[in-house]
Amino acid sequence: MRRNTLPRNHPTTPETLGFESHDHRNCIAGSVGAAERHCAQAGVQLTPIRRRVLEILLERHQAMGAYDILDQLREEGLRSQPPVAYRALDFLVQHGFAHKIERLNAFTACALPGQDHAPVFLVCRLCRAVAETVTHGQGVSEAAEIAGFEVERVVVEAEGICPNCRPEASA
Repeated sequence: MRRNTLPRNHPTTPETLGFESHDHRNCIAGSVGAAERHCAQAGVQLTPIRRRVLEILLERHQAMGAYDILDQLREEGLRSQPPVAYRALDFLVQHGFAHKIERLNAFTACALPGQDHAPVFLVCRLCRAVAETVTHGQGVSEAAEIAGFEVERVVVEAEGICPNCRPEASA
């Protein structure tokens, strides 16, 4: 399996980019901790189901549909009706702990929880792994400003082949 070999401090591979190997325990703990802090400050609840859905997204680092998440919840003996997953996902997206990958109608955990950013998603068409990096949306913002339009949200999704799947694609 091929891994991203560029150094961590390389300007085009921020630490949050999701294709390199990393410590999932640290990744999950950091994101869940950020969610807990945000919820405490905002006066909202990170219920056990919301927490588990976030953990499932963090464990996979893949775009997952609501029914994929429901299957996982069902396997774990948790409530598994569609509204349960959709409500949890809506909460996580609303509070910036997950993103919807529009093209796939699927969800992924946010790599930069609690930070205001314009994400760029790199989606592997073979394994559905999702890496998140950021842009500051300058091109879009400048064009919108000329048109008198106020940008509230920018989402960029690029589909291709991740470094881990590239050898499979050429075989």
